[in-house]
Amino acid sequence: MLVVTGHFRLPPDRLQTGRTMMERVIFASRAEEGCITYAYSEDVLEPGLFRVTEIWTGRAALDAHFQTEHMQLWQQERAQLGMTDRQITAITVKDSEAL
Repeated sequence: MLVVTGHFRLPPDRLQTGRTMMERVIFASRAEEGCITYAYSEDVLEPGLFRVTEIWTGRAALDAHFQTEHMQLWQQERAQLGMTDRQITAITVKDSEAL
C-alpha cells in the first residue's frame, strides 16, 4: 500500500474555480483501479490551504494515475490557478494494522 500526503495553496480569488476543478479530479481519481482513498481537504483556519490524502494499492496504481487524462489536465489547470507551496510525500506501508 502507498500512502500519499501533502499540501498546496491556492490564491483566495481562485478558490471557487479551484474547487470545481478539484471536484472533477477527485471523482475521476476515486474511480481508478487501485485507488483506496483520494481527498483534498481545505484547512479550517487557513482558507486556500489544502491537505492531500491518498491511499493506493501500490506504486503501479499511482504511476498509472499520473498518466490519466484527468491528471494531465489537472497539472495544466493547477498551474493556471496559481498553485503554490505544493509538497507531496509518498510512503510505502507494508503492515497496515490499525493502532
